Amino acid sequence: MKKILLAVLITLISATSLFAASKTIIVGVTPFPHKDIMLIAKELLAKQGYNLVIKEFTDYVTPNTALAEKSLNANFFQHIPYLENMNKEKKLGLTWVAKVHIEPLGLYSKKIKNLSDIKNGAQIAIPNDATNCARALRLLEKNGLIKVKKGELITAKDITDNPKKIKFRELDAAQLPRTLQDVDAAVINTNFAVEAKLVPSKDAIVIEGKDSPYANVIAVREADKNNPEIKALVKAVNSKEVKAYIIKNLVPKGIVPAF
Repeated sequence: MKKILLAVLITLISATSLFAASKTIIVGVTPFPHKDIMLIAKELLAKQGYNLVIKEFTDYVTPNTALAEKSLNANFFQHIPYLENMNKEKKLGLTWVAKVHIEPLGLYSKKIKNLSDIKNGAQIAIPNDATNCARALRLLEKNGLIKVKKGELITAKDITDNPKKIKFRELDAAQLPRTLQDVDAAVINTNFAVEAKLVPSKDAIVIEGKDSPYANVIAVREADKNNPEIKALVKAVNSKEVKAYIIKNLVPKGIVPAF
């Protein structure tokens, strides 16, 4: 009888552990504004019995690798073109399941206040990852500084007209705010600009419009996109509560909802 009771107890404990594990969602994020948004989603998911575990990353590569290797259930740090390019390059088997917000890319400087102040031979720092590099060059082209070839993943080598002979430095996106003392200007992602105490709506010399196609998304493994916990996560991040938070707290900083 004792052996039977022990077996039943072990079975119940195992079942409980499996249930608890299935109710845990591990999401990788970069600090701002992704962690801030995910903390709102965490509260909503808790009401449904889910434990949302938030893991912070400070680069744009590891979160996708960790997701592909199954140490995360989802990540939230990147826009769609970046995800698509990473998938193409590394065959990660990832997809996106929800658009959340847009972080406009902007041109910042500690030395000049207007585009007309950019002198011949000026140095401009831009992101070195393929999609954000192309995005930065398109922003500069749109504002008349350069002309580039057609195509999605363009680099500084694809500049066809550079009347001011601007010199471009391609650097890690997270490092760009720290280069402002050394270059004439830098094209910086909104999240890194805000972390560096820059206010996009006030400090950016030029900035992408709100119609930018670079929506930041929740990414998951292709095989998991229809799992109950992923659907619960999508519902939380696209909730009226998250949208209200973005409008109240992030729109003044240049970040806009994408749903």
